[in-house]
Amino acid sequence: MSISSEHKPLGKQVTGSLHTLSPIVELNVGGEMYTTTLSTLKKHPGSKLAEMFTGQPKLRTDSEGRFFIDRPGTYFKYILEYLRSNQVPTQCIQDVYKEALFYDIEPLIKQLEDSPQIFGELVARKQFLARVPNYSENIELMIRIARAEAVASRRSSVIVCVVRTEEDAGRCQDALNSLDMDKKSVVKFGPWKAAPCISDLLDCIQMDVEAKGYKISFQPHVAEKGFRFKSYDYFYKFLFTWW
Repeated sequence: MSISSEHKPLGKQVTGSLHTLSPIVELNVGGEMYTTTLSTLKKHPGSKLAEMFTGQPKLRTDSEGRFFIDRPGTYFKYILEYLRSNQVPTQCIQDVYKEALFYDIEPLIKQLEDSPQIFGELVARKQFLARVPNYSENIELMIRIARAEAVASRRSSVIVCVVRTEEDAGRCQDALNSLDMDKKSVVKFGPWKAAPCISDLLDCIQMDVEAKGYKISFQPHVAEKGFRFKSYDYFYKFLFTWW
């Protein structure tokens, strides 16, 4: 049978077997409308997308009887184009990659992971950051400190201590002991065993905080006169701008 009026009530669960569906399928993906064939959607049998249209129905329909998938519709066109012609997208790579993971289209996932954008993020940057102890936790700590200091202020700052080696970590601790500030408010990154240097890590911190929607910059932290170490060897001030 084809998609008919029995499917029209909003959010109604599809009944009956998908084996009896029309070969032409209408989709509503996050508000974007698509028309394709059942064979295209089931091109990769092991994928989650193929599973949605195989055997017992697993989808609801919208008020017009179109199968509804609650995902960003903008990027589904790239998924569909790949299924139709094996064309790997060259735009919106990061977002299409997320959708490929959701639909579990393994060949597309692998090809996207070979692209410079995904390769650089997953293989190079992410694997480096995995070697920096408590990196993600420290990013969240920085944000909590900045937000706590943002009351009635346009900007708030967080002092970050970055050390690459165990030797530097010891020197940093000595420096912290001589700092005239609350040591609990200093966020420490490192040490790590990987090629990237301190400036690379600082760029990563800025990138990941900005990805959470914050406006941030950083500069070497200059301590008060009489400080036992050159503060810019280890300490940096990250400035959050709120408005």
